Amino acid sequence: MSRRKGANVVVTARQCRGNHDKMIRKFIKKCKKEGIMEQIRDKRYFKKPSEVRRHAKQAALRRQRREQVEQKTKEASRERTR
Repeated sequence: MSRRKGANVVVTARQCRGNHDKMIRKFIKKCKKEGIMEQIRDKRYFKKPSEVRRHAKQAALRRQRREQVEQKTKEASRERTR
């Protein structure tokens, strides 16, 4: 696992011209982009290293299958346009 530096999740009133709702939305968006909430959820309970590896492998397989399906649909749409 790689160590990550501190997340840059700073929202100032100047950026949002004092609009508190916009500040909250921006803060939430930055937190999602940095993956802070996902990290907290993952580290909430202890996971055995084998579980972490298995989960990572399953996620990679899902990602790979999704990419294959997307590639097939792109090829099929190209064939239809010809």
